[in-house]
This record gives sequence, structure tokens and C-alpha cells, in this order.
Amino acid sequence: MTLLPIILAGGKGERFWPVSRRKQPKQFLCLDGSGKSLLQATAERLLPLAGDWNRLWVITSDLIADGVREQLPELPETNLLIEPEGKDTAPAVAWGTIEVSQKYGKESIIGFFPADHWIENQSKFEETLQTAAELASTKETIVTLGITPNYPSTGYGYIEQGELIKEYSDLNAYKVARFTEKPNRETAEDFIKTGKFSWNSGMFIFKAGVMLEQLQNLAPEIMNLLLAEGKLAYSKLEKKSIDYAVMEKTQLAAVIPANFGWDDLGDWNALERLVKNKVDESNNGNVELANHLPHDTSGAIVYSSSSDDLVVTIGLEDVVIVRDRHVTLVVNKHRTQEIKKVLQKLKADPQYEHFL
Repeated sequence: MTLLPIILAGGKGERFWPVSRRKQPKQFLCLDGSGKSLLQATAERLLPLAGDWNRLWVITSDLIADGVREQLPELPETNLLIEPEGKDTAPAVAWGTIEVSQKYGKESIIGFFPADHWIENQSKFEETLQTAAELASTKETIVTLGITPNYPSTGYGYIEQGELIKEYSDLNAYKVARFTEKPNRETAEDFIKTGKFSWNSGMFIFKAGVMLEQLQNLAPEIMNLLLAEGKLAYSKLEKKSIDYAVMEKTQLAAVIPANFGWDDLGDWNALERLVKNKVDESNNGNVELANHLPHDTSGAIVYSSSSDDLVVTIGLEDVVIVRDRHVTLVVNKHRTQEIKKVLQKLKADPQYEHFL
């Protein structure tokens, strides 16, 4: 079944600073050594499901639209939806669904996909999406892909499985019993023990008319403005996630737990997971995407955007070191979430403007 994928590519990726900057956000970066950016890899992954470039869409911000054009030169200009300002995922999903449904109709099957995910197994990914598209086409439902958890993560939201909707060859679809925001470790461990919880991947598949109806019922303040004014309404819209606006409230949510090798690459620690098979244990578990000379250093993540730079470490443990242009970041691996707090300080001081 042909799917109309829409890539959400407007994020800032602030937790990958200093490599991720205002005009070169995370989705433009190559983090796995493949030579392809996260956005390019996402588009390439979705093309077989779309059929061709004419059926693939991208929604992004005005600030980085030119960068998207450079990254995806095959994408038709009409398929690039440019938000005048970021208002989180609910307005993006609403506007994208309105635009695509006007061209392909309310019976069309649409999928939304973040631009910054890493997927290991392409064939399993495609199989899961074909199943989700089939479910969305035959039942009035909004399908979300759940990721079968392999450790008690406190960084992801969780989805609890309710009653079984349908069995497929090696995948099952369930009604969503509830969504839970990022839990503490004890709660996450309890979730995993039940075998009924998946990580919330942020990927959604649905019939256009179903999502439009749910948005109208559950978030009329978004839909009414967008239907009346299009993207000119953005200045009047509140920031709101699609989870909060629709998914946590709708009675039509379904989940397909899947396992195709997934990571949302949330911060620098993701590099450790991304290249875990390439880590030489004889090197004290250091993850090196840089010219790194360690002495008595272990568990470090070292990244440099220039092969001309040498990073030397002595007596360090569990740190992230990032070298990019005129900025060097050194942070404890367990405190990478605080990069956003540092960026707030940089934004407040004009002398640091050029580092953002």
C-alpha cells in the first residue's frame, strides 16, 4: 500500500550543540560516518514506501528551508512546507495533513516521521509501515509505532497496550490503553516487566480524514485558524505537541509494537549506542569520531568536525568532548541534558550570538 510520508524536519537539535546550530540543526548532520545526514537517510528510507519523490513531503522552518533544499535537491518545491515559526508538532501535523489531503483526498494514508531517527533494519521497518498503513486504511484509527524496549529508559515516553485489534504475520496491533510521559527508572522497570509497554517513537500513520476529524474535535483552536488563514495563522497558534493535542485524548489510537532497531538520537550519548558495534573494548570503551589520543581515559565520547584537530585526554572517565569550529564542549555523560541550559545563557549574552 502506498504511503504519503511527511518528514518533520523543523527541530533545533539543541542537545547536539555545538555541532548542531541554528542554520545547521541536528537533522543536517552525519553522525554515523555513513556520509549521509539524518534527513537524507530518513528520506531515502521512506522513498520505497512513497513510490517516488513526488509523494514525499517535508515540513520545516523558514530558518533552515534553504538547507533542506540543498540536502534534498530531488524534493519538489511544492512538497516543501515552510512554517514561519516553530509551534511544536500539533500545528505541523495539522497543516501538513490539510495540505496533503487537499491534493490526494481524505482517504489518503499519511505518515509523519521525525527527521532525526536512526533505523537499523530497513526491511522490517518497511514491513511494519505496510502493516500500519493497512490497519489505518481498514479501520478508523490513528496508528503509532511502538518500539519494543530493551532497557528501562527514562528518556522516552511509554505506550501501554490495551485490547488486541488484529494479528498480522509477526506483528500485532492493539488499542492504546494510555500514554505515559518519561517515567523514573523504577516505573520504567515495572513497565517493562509487564510486557505491555512500548516506547513512543513519535511516528504516526492514519487516514487523512480521520486525523482531520480528530484535530477538529480535540484541537479546534488549531484547526479553525489553519483552515481560515493557512500558515499565516502560525503567529496566533500556541505551541502544542501532537501527543498532548490529540494522541493522549483520542479514542482512536492504536499501537503496533515493533523491533526494527531504532534510536531517536536525542543527545551526544546516542553516539555510544549508534556505533556500539564499532567500539574497540581494548580502547577502554571510548567512542571516537575524532582524532583522539587518550591516556588513562575510559568511557569517553569524542567527536570533532575536523580531522585536522587532535583531542588529547588524560585521566578522564565518562565524559563527552565535542570540538566544532571555535567551540569545545566538555560535559559529564550523565549531564548532557543540561546543554539546553547553557544555550539559554548564550542566548542571553549578545557576545555569544555567533556561537548559536
